[in-house]
Amino acid sequence: MLVLTRKEIGAFFSSLTGYLVVIVFLVLNSLFIWVFPGEFNIFDSGYAQLDSLFILAPWIFLFLIPAVTMRLFSDERRAGTLELLLTRPVDDFTIVVSKYLAGLAIVIISLIPTLVYFLTIYVNANPVGNVDTGGIWGSYIGLFFLSSIYVGIGVFASSLTSNQIISFIIALLLSFVLYFGFDSLAGLEMFRSMDSVIIQLGINEHYRSISRGVIDLRDIVYFITMVFFFLFSTYQVLISRKWK
Repeated sequence: MLVLTRKEIGAFFSSLTGYLVVIVFLVLNSLFIWVFPGEFNIFDSGYAQLDSLFILAPWIFLFLIPAVTMRLFSDERRAGTLELLLTRPVDDFTIVVSKYLAGLAIVIISLIPTLVYFLTIYVNANPVGNVDTGGIWGSYIGLFFLSSIYVGIGVFASSLTSNQIISFIIALLLSFVLYFGFDSLAGLEMFRSMDSVIIQLGINEHYRSISRGVIDLRDIVYFITMVFFFLFSTYQVLISRKWK
């Protein structure tokens, strides 16, 4: 599994696209948080907090994570090497998990440099260190779990087609629906009687819950269940190809 995971990470960073995805994520966040005036700018807010990062990152990842995952299986299908990969003495689910871990590792790599943001506000707070450290780490954990679902969706979308653009669009739409769609659905008049149930089906409610710094077992179970669902769905897609 680790061999396949390292292979995928190496393949991603062997091209300019790999570095470009990480750089775009960091540049966009930096511009909104430190440069562009407005509600996301830390200097304009006057508070030593990173709320802007955790509000912006889910929306930026909505586009960037599909860009990371769109080639994981699509490239194999386009090149005709997927069948060869599936005939290796490795369990199909292991292949799926390896691709998933590679995508997740790339997302984590893109998040690590944002710790500089945390260090910056920590040092510049008045007095030094006067920041909600627990809340920030809770938000990082929430962002990690949110990203884990995005990557799972991306891996699933990539297994459906040999076209990377189509894979990107499918992953983007599914991620958007899960992150924002259920909140919008719950706001409709016809669903007002069950709005709390509908909201719980979406990512955003659980992401916000963890981002408050409170780790609730129900939120953890939700994220793990969703990741497993998309990985298992990917596995079923691969299995179905063997019988064609």
